[in-house]
Amino acid sequence: MYFVIFWQKLFAMRKFIHKLLMIVGGILIGVANGFLGGGGGMLLVPLLERIFKVPTKKAHATALLIILPVTIASAVIYIINGYFKWDFFLCVSVGVIAGGIVGALLLKKLGSFVIGTVFALLMVGVGIRMIMGK
Repeated sequence: MYFVIFWQKLFAMRKFIHKLLMIVGGILIGVANGFLGGGGGMLLVPLLERIFKVPTKKAHATALLIILPVTIASAVIYIINGYFKWDFFLCVSVGVIAGGIVGALLLKKLGSFVIGTVFALLMVGVGIRMIMGK
């Protein structure tokens, strides 16, 4: 009997820790997204894949949906503070929307290994570019 109670308590604690990790990870990613003006998805995808064992395609799709409201909230703050360029936004939005559609279609067709490799190369490339400066 005690053995069953022990496992039930252990399972309940593991679920609690799992949810706590999700909340803490979400806060950290939200702070990073707001501070950097985006990029939270670059942190969220590895968190979902490595810590929460979400399959690659689902991690990418989930990250997009999670980051959308965070990005909108961050954008509102940037707009209120005058850090927003409307002319740039209008021009680039057309390309971003088209690229988003193409990317979503590719996500459906490509394998998880290819997606993970492209994502990793992109992260490394952006990191090197940032280190090297403008």
